Amino acid sequence: MPARREPAIARIRTWHADLLLIGVTLIWGATFVVVQQAVSQLPPMLFLALRFDLATVLLVLATLPRLLRRSTWRAWGAGALVGCFLFAGYAFQTIGLFLHVPAGRAAFITGLFVVLAPLISIWWLRNPPTLAAWAGVATATLGLALLSLSGEFTVHLGELLVLLCAISFALHLVAVARYSGPHDPIVLTVAQIGVAALLNHVAAFAHGDHLPVAGISSYVWFALLLTGVGATAIAYLLQNVLQPFTTATHTALIFTMEPVFGALFGWLLAGEALGLRGYLGGALIIAGMLLAELPGHSSRAAA
Repeated sequence: MPARREPAIARIRTWHADLLLIGVTLIWGATFVVVQQAVSQLPPMLFLALRFDLATVLLVLATLPRLLRRSTWRAWGAGALVGCFLFAGYAFQTIGLFLHVPAGRAAFITGLFVVLAPLISIWWLRNPPTLAAWAGVATATLGLALLSLSGEFTVHLGELLVLLCAISFALHLVAVARYSGPHDPIVLTVAQIGVAALLNHVAAFAHGDHLPVAGISSYVWFALLLTGVGATAIAYLLQNVLQPFTTATHTALIFTMEPVFGALFGWLLAGEALGLRGYLGGALIIAGMLLAELPGHSSRAAA
């Protein structure tokens, strides 16, 4: 009997993982408007450093007994590597936006990690996506283009840096898939967020960022709490705990919901209108996720 029940249990866990990962993208999407206003008052790299500082401290305080019990040099080393990819993703995106890449174009280029993650998975994890997953990736990418792009698309230094951001986030996602199974997810999360915090401080120092003379405003503190607790500590902990129940390609497809939620909260909080193209793009992103659920997803079962 236990052997017969195991596939059903695995399916239940996979669906739970999917729903919670969608919740992670909702948290990230909800922070777009808040962060946009916060970094107008505090240098972006310094904001990121403080955000990751807060997340690291909270996770260490909340999980210290387990950290002391489960820590290994291999787990900390793996977490440090994942943290480098995480830092690189945020850093390249921030510099690209600083070079005045339009937000919609940056969102689309960043979203190309949904195409890059399966390719990296084939090379690193030896886990080729199914035809259904590729169909979902193509559909979601078209949706990202409709949701994010407008006008003429030209490639400059800023766009190339944002493309490096997409590659970094794809590497981060696949690295989590590679290491979250063999290593304790709590240790892996604390290590990667701590390394990202340290590297953000180095980048902020190199850029000459410093705290405003008048101090940090109450709104920036609110933004730091929201992003540090919800969008960093909780979100990345959930990703590291849940990703072993699915594949890197499927997780990438779920994460394409981030700009959809970002547009939704932009409409709710800032009155930003999507338009017909935006609604169609969001619908195609959701359709891409559903396409990936068609029969033949043996790679997910293997995960």
